[in-house]
Amino acid sequence: MRYRKRTRNLYDPDSKEPFAVSRSRIDRFMGCPRCFYLDRRLGLDRPSMPGFSLNNAVDALLKKEFDILRDKGHSHDLMKEYRIDLIPLQHKDLPIWRDDIYKYVGAAVLHKPTNLKIQGIVDDIWVDKNEVLYIVDYKSTSTKQEISLEDEYKQAYKRQVEVYQWIFRQLGFRVSDTAYFVFANATKEPDRFDKKLEFKLSIISHEGDDSWVEPAIYKIKECLDSDEIPEVTPDCEYCGYSSSVNLVN
Repeated sequence: MRYRKRTRNLYDPDSKEPFAVSRSRIDRFMGCPRCFYLDRRLGLDRPSMPGFSLNNAVDALLKKEFDILRDKGHSHDLMKEYRIDLIPLQHKDLPIWRDDIYKYVGAAVLHKPTNLKIQGIVDDIWVDKNEVLYIVDYKSTSTKQEISLEDEYKQAYKRQVEVYQWIFRQLGFRVSDTAYFVFANATKEPDRFDKKLEFKLSIISHEGDDSWVEPAIYKIKECLDSDEIPEVTPDCEYCGYSSSVNLVN
């Protein structure tokens, strides 16, 4: 099996230009430095996955719903239900941070010691009366189980918002350790489909700790600068795949 390498968006150790590292690629590195290196340094990405069209539709509709309240400076009934005394943030750069213009950058900050530009696309930001920001992420699911953040794969959710917290602190904002996840859970209770899905909304909070982010950035820089491919990560299902393909120019 032969796999043609990507030739764009690759890290060049000799380049003086800042190199962009997205929030998702930071999470990739945390899970498997080898997969990260093959992607960002050698152009061999993991096999692509189908897009999550329904999840994206829910995200878009939630943004529209909160934008109506944002324009009015009002809180959402769901926030009131959970006794969250905040309102959706109104800020001129919010369309950039949410990537409403689809440049796939979002909120970005240059980490000068490594010359890496750390970036991430947020779903929403809420704010309190003291202008402290609260990172918010929308999640879609369909389950009868109680919604929680304790599943193994949901640890990536926590890292996600913690990277956002770190970015906005570097941008000079006061950011709360508390982040919120708005879960839209599609119910299977109705007897008929009737051309619509019904969702139950809930909010789960997470007390973030972004102290791991900057040390990870230094490790990412060290990884990218190396000419040695990292060792196979034992529990990474993609490492077996990448080891079996031939890289071609």
